[in-house]
Amino acid sequence: MIFQLRSRFPKLSALVVGDICLDRWCHYDPNLAQPSRETGIPRVAVTGTEITPGAGGTVANNLAALCVGRISVLGVTGDDGSGYELRQALEARNIEHNLLLKHPHWTTFTYTKIINERTRIEDRPRLDFITDGDLPKEAEEELLNTFRRVASEFDVILVSDQAETERGGVVGVALRLELERHAAENPEKIIWVDSRMRAELFRKVIVKVNEDEANAACMRAFGEVDFDQLRDLTEAPVLLVTHGGDGVTLVDCYGELLIETTKVDNPVDICGAGDSFSAGAAMAFCVTGSAEPAVKFGNAVAAVTIMKPGTGTASWLELLVVENDSVH
Repeated sequence: MIFQLRSRFPKLSALVVGDICLDRWCHYDPNLAQPSRETGIPRVAVTGTEITPGAGGTVANNLAALCVGRISVLGVTGDDGSGYELRQALEARNIEHNLLLKHPHWTTFTYTKIINERTRIEDRPRLDFITDGDLPKEAEEELLNTFRRVASEFDVILVSDQAETERGGVVGVALRLELERHAAENPEKIIWVDSRMRAELFRKVIVKVNEDEANAACMRAFGEVDFDQLRDLTEAPVLLVTHGGDGVTLVDCYGELLIETTKVDNPVDICGAGDSFSAGAAMAFCVTGSAEPAVKFGNAVAAVTIMKPGTGTASWLELLVVENDSVH
């Protein structure tokens, strides 16, 4: 399957919609943590910084590593330095950012992660720059108009609903309704949604959630954990519930199927595993037209990325090694 997918991905296009964030990785030297002269508070002495696309940007980054022919992101950033850095990080990976909107009354969603350069461990509280408010109406309208204008250009649409607060995310009611409309009018289109806090609110799209998110969505919707009922509620062609190293529950009109995966011993960093799974599985679904091989490929991509620090990606050579190992 690897060779079939490798030959097809460069001919496909993908649009990543939603929370396109910036990951800022700050490396500090604990030996330089002298107290501030002014306040006496110990300082975190940052000696180096890296920036990478985060959230939906992590999905796009994985698509780029898989050599997808055209990748574009659609979201909203602030008119700020983090938004500039995010665009630079996307451009460095040949990811189109001309659809990434800018608004003066919005804050670029930024994760600032503090890494001990001696241990390579993230051992200080993370600083998240968020907006705890609704997307400005003019920004939302521009977002919707842009989606309507460009959606038909792409083979796959991946939605990143990353915000964990009730407000402050890009994916609101209006965009969910627009996604539902587009899915209803284009049933052959792969529209893949990954939502942390609102999976039960989407309709007629493929829904991917992890086990905790699926359980919470079920409890919010009808007070019990029932994946079949969640799929019925969302009218999802396929509901995918990931269980880490225990595999993925595939729920469709035929019922539930657990697709097992080979457990990875001592993963280095599981951050971004769900995003890498989504990138691989959604594109494989587009090529094969079948959920089961798509899930298996998504698991292979995630198995590679969790053996790398940070939000890693998987190369085709690494995926070939994983496939060969699974055969033997």
